[in-house]
Amino acid sequence: MSDLGARRSLPGLAFPEESLRRLASNLTTRFSGIFGAETIERYVLESYTSLLRTSTVTAFLVTNTGRYATDRLTALAQAKGAIKKDVPEILFVCEQNAGRSQMAAVLTQALSGGRVHVRSAGSAPARGLNPTVMTVMTELGLDFQEEFPKPLTDDVVQAADVVVTMGCGDACPVYPGTLYQDWELTDPAGQPIEEVRRIRDQIRRRVEAMLTTLGVEPQPLPLPLPQ
Repeated sequence: MSDLGARRSLPGLAFPEESLRRLASNLTTRFSGIFGAETIERYVLESYTSLLRTSTVTAFLVTNTGRYATDRLTALAQAKGAIKKDVPEILFVCEQNAGRSQMAAVLTQALSGGRVHVRSAGSAPARGLNPTVMTVMTELGLDFQEEFPKPLTDDVVQAADVVVTMGCGDACPVYPGTLYQDWELTDPAGQPIEEVRRIRDQIRRRVEAMLTTLGVEPQPLPLPLPQ
């Protein structure tokens, strides 16, 4: 039996932290009429367990679990048609969700001016974000403070209108009606900052082209693209 199954089979051990019980209760209210309490509890526990496996800093683990579980439940509700999609949903996937996919997600959110909704995930998420990636994104005035590596799950793929892979290969499930793109980009891990800047700028240009095809005019960033 898995650790998750063991917790659920023993009374009093379903939630390792009381804050997770409160989180599940709040989400049950938020998604009332869409998902039952057992589904909410399972998603909260699965999300917590998956982040716990890779997290090196646990101070924000419950907060991140809340964001991750909420996003997964929203994606599942969108895929089922229970929540309307007001804007295109874009998912970026790379292996570790620590560099390329994170840069693409933050750039897309900023360049779109909120006219698309963005998610990112990793087929084998790292324990933290690439610090050089964070540095070069800060150079453009973009904030990475609330980002963290997240495991790839089927629900976010189902909800996506566009899935962009960056090295995960066939790890992403394929659904009819979803546009799939594969961007061949160098992994910034272990690269000097000059190379990471080049990767960042390459991703920006690809994002701008993708937004244009979606009918979204790219917006200016806080700082200009380096020449």
